Amino acid sequence: MLAAPLDATDLPGLPPPRRGKVRDVYDLGDSLLLVATDRISAFDVVLTPGVPGKGIVLTQLSTFWFRLFSDVVPNHLLETEVSRFPAPLRAHADVLRGRAVLGRKCRVVPFECVARGYLAGSGWKDYRRTGSVCGVPLPAGLRESERLPEPIFTPATKAEEGHDENVPFERMASEVGAELATRLRDLTLGLYSRAAAHAAERGILIADTKFEFGLGPGGEVVWIDEALTPDSSRFWPAASWAPGGSPPSYDKQFVRDWLEASGWDKRPPAPALPDDVVSGTLARYREAYEVLTGRPVTLV
Repeated sequence: MLAAPLDATDLPGLPPPRRGKVRDVYDLGDSLLLVATDRISAFDVVLTPGVPGKGIVLTQLSTFWFRLFSDVVPNHLLETEVSRFPAPLRAHADVLRGRAVLGRKCRVVPFECVARGYLAGSGWKDYRRTGSVCGVPLPAGLRESERLPEPIFTPATKAEEGHDENVPFERMASEVGAELATRLRDLTLGLYSRAAAHAAERGILIADTKFEFGLGPGGEVVWIDEALTPDSSRFWPAASWAPGGSPPSYDKQFVRDWLEASGWDKRPPAPALPDDVVSGTLARYREAYEVLTGRPVTLV
């Protein structure tokens, strides 16, 4: 019998949260409380049931990457240990432990910064149609899941609801300014390359990933939201990868594949996830965490 997932939080004494697809965000005035629930989404629909403990895996893995690459760019983390949260928050320790952090408030850059090292997902579909990915021309004859000659940057607009939209770099530069767009492109590719090298040493390929950034009060770039998780990345076991098809993964592709096979038309509501899909998803997320960090995760 699976444990009950944490589908949402409602913390007495705090303002109502802003609910995203996965996170509940509480505005504390001078900082934010970010709580990763166990909600899971696919095809822009929040699914039921959630995946018990998923939010803990996401929070702990993000914290690992933020700390590992703190020399590259500042991140939003202020505190990750609930025992050191302000007293009113410690009263909710049973809910928050392992899945919540205190973060800096930033002005969010309204683009997702995507790095792609392999040809998969929407990039593969775009390439088959145009020979390019988000306007970036690629050599002819590449196969699905093939490694690209070099990683590419493909920004996307951030949508509160519905689909994010892949856009050319020039669109991003026109909206946020060429200097900032170039800085974020370079940061994205630099973080991706370092993370991919770390993962490859442990037998995982990071096919692609998305980052989000904000601007601090002095205009400094801050890495925010989440970092290199199975929700925001494609993780492939290196031993199972081969170009020409879709390899097994440690990410949400397992859920997407089940939904595609179910005959669902991708309009809400989605069919309920069976227990074996829920448990299989959690197992993949946990394995990704443990392989990448070298330590077990405790689902408190």
